[in-house]
Amino acid sequence: MAFHYILLHKPYGFLSQFTDEGQNPGLNQLLTLPPDVYPVGRLDSDSEGLLLLTNDKRLNQRLLDPENGHPRTYWAQVEGIITEEALQKLCTGVELRINGKSFRTLPAQARRIEPPSLPPRNPPIRVRQSVPDCWIELTLTEGKNRQVRRMTAAVGFPTLRLVRSKIGDVELGDLKAGESREVNGSLFR
Repeated sequence: MAFHYILLHKPYGFLSQFTDEGQNPGLNQLLTLPPDVYPVGRLDSDSEGLLLLTNDKRLNQRLLDPENGHPRTYWAQVEGIITEEALQKLCTGVELRINGKSFRTLPAQARRIEPPSLPPRNPPIRVRQSVPDCWIELTLTEGKNRQVRRMTAAVGFPTLRLVRSKIGDVELGDLKAGESREVNGSLFR
């Protein structure tokens, strides 16, 4: 069997599944793939960025195994100018409640960055003239539901826009929203 490895820049508003649901279109609106190719992991509909699709079940299992600690990097535009104290909390772990249970995030890498070169989001994020914003880069080795958004909110800086920029060493690069490209699976070894 031939393995396929496709990188997709998932646009805002799309689901990480092939079927449409309500007002949200599925990936079937963006690309046509062999029937056995599926997304590895998820990005919620209001997140954008790098999504890997493959039919390599061993790679899928390895990347999603919580014991593996495979890094994923995100760019988050947050409300307010993030403080060093908040960045340090993100780095050491944040206490969250997920499905009614208390959960402490694993240590992460977090730093403030210049705004990445991204096209404006459609629809645009809400802008409040009296509240500044900034961008941070977060690298996690775990992936709970809406974890980045929960983490930034927990330290007092809610996420306005979220883009996954890397999975391991594989980068979003110059893929535009909705574009995809097939790559060699050795990138994920």
